[in-house]
Amino acid sequence: MSGASTCRVGAGDVPFVAQPFVPRRFLSNGHLQTIAGNFLPRADRLPAPTPELVEVSPASDTQIATQVLCQCHWQPAEVRALRPTAILVHGLEGSDNSQYVVGNANKLWRAGANVIRMNMRNCGGTEQYAPTLYHSGLSGDVGAVMRFFLERERLESIALIGYSMGGNLVLKLAGELGADAPRQLHAVVGVSPAIDLDLSATALHRPQNRLYERKFLRNLLRRFRHKVRLFPRAFDPNRAVGIRSLREFDDRITALYSGFASAADYYYRAAAARVVDRIAVPTLVLHSLDDPFVLISPETLAQLEANPHITLLQTEHGGHCAFLAKPDPAQGDDGYWAETTLLRFVLAHA
Repeated sequence: MSGASTCRVGAGDVPFVAQPFVPRRFLSNGHLQTIAGNFLPRADRLPAPTPELVEVSPASDTQIATQVLCQCHWQPAEVRALRPTAILVHGLEGSDNSQYVVGNANKLWRAGANVIRMNMRNCGGTEQYAPTLYHSGLSGDVGAVMRFFLERERLESIALIGYSMGGNLVLKLAGELGADAPRQLHAVVGVSPAIDLDLSATALHRPQNRLYERKFLRNLLRRFRHKVRLFPRAFDPNRAVGIRSLREFDDRITALYSGFASAADYYYRAAAARVVDRIAVPTLVLHSLDDPFVLISPETLAQLEANPHITLLQTEHGGHCAFLAKPDPAQGDDGYWAETTLLRFVLAHA
């Protein structure tokens, strides 16, 4: 490819060609890409979804069952099982209504795919359905959703697509499954995946990224206080006092309530970087070199490049979860390069 991006193709038998990424005019800066990608409104022409609560963790003597909300868009019943099905997983403090989820869902639907917009635990207004918090290591939740719909709908082709934290979850699940992945799992995609969690938490606390960190932290603390009100016996509100960084939140709250020894232990055990070498299904990873806070270490990049099942695309520009290119209405291209690229990848392997 051109100097705008690099590509190594090796993720399957069907040829996959990604177009070079050229950033939209005046948006070559990673911060501008990130902010514009988060706030630009998206057209949504999806049919009304069918909501499904999926149990991802059973009830115990002390806790209710944990359920996650999936918003499902099904193709007609007579072709549903034969059409590719995409499970879309949002990022930290996102939901099924995040801009990139809506954008991808519309493209996949128009291409004839079934679309499942999955909310992580507590997201999308579902705090009452989970007695626990959510975190970057809960790849099993994605696996539970995938198995639920595979079995109930008898699906023949499924793709997992995750952004940022969701990217870590789908890549971690693929690595954990390894060669034992279901035969119907034909594609996995991580966009701006936070797969080196410790590295990214450090980057998020840099002065130039404090705007992002404050936004994440404000939302996380608001959600935690809501969980305290819903489950007052499970959570101590005093744990949230004086927290000023994401790492501190993960050290004092996430680790304590999720079974980790510390933030460092959580970042290590929850990171997909530990298992990407085991991925054995066609996988696409999109990462921008000017992503403000999601960084991938040289060691992890080497593992991604060494795995013949993984197609790694790194672009010089693109920010975090944005990749805004110049639209080409004549070609039906709305300028969301990552969405168009991953759609081609999914359809090539469906």
